[in-house]
Amino acid sequence: MAEQQTSAPVTTATGPVAVTIGRRPEPVHDVAVYAFDGMTPFELGVVVEVFALARPELGGLLAAPWYGLKVCADRPGAALGAVGGFSLTAHHGLDELAAADTVVVPGVPNAFGGEVSPGLVAALRTAHGRGARIVSICSGAFALAAAGLLDGREATTHWRYADLLQQRYPLVRVNPDVLYVDSGDVLTSAGSAAGIDLCLHLIRRDHGAKVANSVARRFVVPPHRDGGQAQFIEAAVNPVEEEDDGIARSMQWAMEHLCTPLTVSLLARAARMSDRSYLRHFTARNGTTPMRWVITQRIAASLPLLESPDGTVEEIAAAVGFESAATFRHHFGRAMRTSPTAYRRSFGRGVA
Repeated sequence: MAEQQTSAPVTTATGPVAVTIGRRPEPVHDVAVYAFDGMTPFELGVVVEVFALARPELGGLLAAPWYGLKVCADRPGAALGAVGGFSLTAHHGLDELAAADTVVVPGVPNAFGGEVSPGLVAALRTAHGRGARIVSICSGAFALAAAGLLDGREATTHWRYADLLQQRYPLVRVNPDVLYVDSGDVLTSAGSAAGIDLCLHLIRRDHGAKVANSVARRFVVPPHRDGGQAQFIEAAVNPVEEEDDGIARSMQWAMEHLCTPLTVSLLARAARMSDRSYLRHFTARNGTTPMRWVITQRIAASLPLLESPDGTVEEIAAAVGFESAATFRHHFGRAMRTSPTAYRRSFGRGVA
């Protein structure tokens, strides 16, 4: 009789485990997200969508345990009102949040005047002290700052809260101009959609680019936006000429010629614009310069190549358009906070 291979979640004294009948149980990576009365549901929903949704599309891509999610609140079981006129109930308390591997704070009740929950502050300190990864989205940075976890660190939040965060917590180096900041064990992101970028970044750190790209595809969002990209992009409120979108055409052309030398002049020519006009319109449209965008695309293109056992770092650098391996290593290190070799060692499939 064939061995049965069905799966079911089981809870033990040490926490949840994913059990596959006939195989050795593998521990999941526990993620806890904070819920509170008066929350906006989008940021919480992003975390639930990323870390709690079943992922049959990942197939055999996973080399490490996937995530298990717990929604936690100060008072488990109490109804929590959400913006939009509905409520939800969190079944887990702050003790379980403090015991998680990754803790996500998607906001605080009132960044402009409210006090951060003392229980949440204590739980964050406990979690961080035992080695957990602490993450904030939007105004959740105020909770991390209140716990002292951002002292001496660079951090970000939604641009409308940035000045207040800096005034209230002067030891924090607030950067209002980026989508997210990865400081290793503490990560912060800007508002709303930047939370998607940071969650995908976490998956990329934990499981590699192929898995993150697969999750992004199901989300129907770009697989990678550089954390250093600007929060506020003028083109989001400016009309775009759909009939002849030269900027979009130049970006598509650049992606098709990524392995060749690219300059602003070449991109401007593809857009049928002058260099000066192209630079101005591209930056307003994308929140970054053309060449910085090109570098980001080249680094993104290098990730699946590094995860493959084929090709040296020098060959991969050339394949994605960097003029030398040294230049590749420099830009890769700035963007990914690690080296290409270290990334390959962590995420490579079949790489010794």
